[in-house]
Amino acid sequence: MKIDWSFPRQIFFALAAIGCVGVYPLWKSGTSEIIDSVIVGAVLTTVNVLLGYAAIEYSFGKSVSTFFKVVVGGMGIRLLLMAIALVVLIKIFNLHVAALIGAMGIFYVVFLTLEVLYIQKKVNIKNQN
Repeated sequence: MKIDWSFPRQIFFALAAIGCVGVYPLWKSGTSEIIDSVIVGAVLTTVNVLLGYAAIEYSFGKSVSTFFKVVVGGMGIRLLLMAIALVVLIKIFNLHVAALIGAMGIFYVVFLTLEVLYIQKKVNIKNQN
């Protein structure tokens, strides 16, 4: 199985770009608690999207029902795990709620957009062959 590294590269470029945009405001007015929460949110959503990528790569050549079970079922499981992690990070580790949720929201929207575009690209390539 040949691994398509274009998606992980896009994720890390997006992570770096958002990080570069956010460095100055965080450095200027962010407390260490806020900065820690933003970093944890970025790491959590990055792991989430890379797990989604793994599910896409694993299931892509398989039947449509397998693809939907793995990808859509995986989305549900990942969403549940993200919600559990969010509660644990807020209740047990006392991370800054607004910074954590804000970072997760920003990264999640960007990464989800890239994930949908990646699936569309894979489908287009498959349909051309």
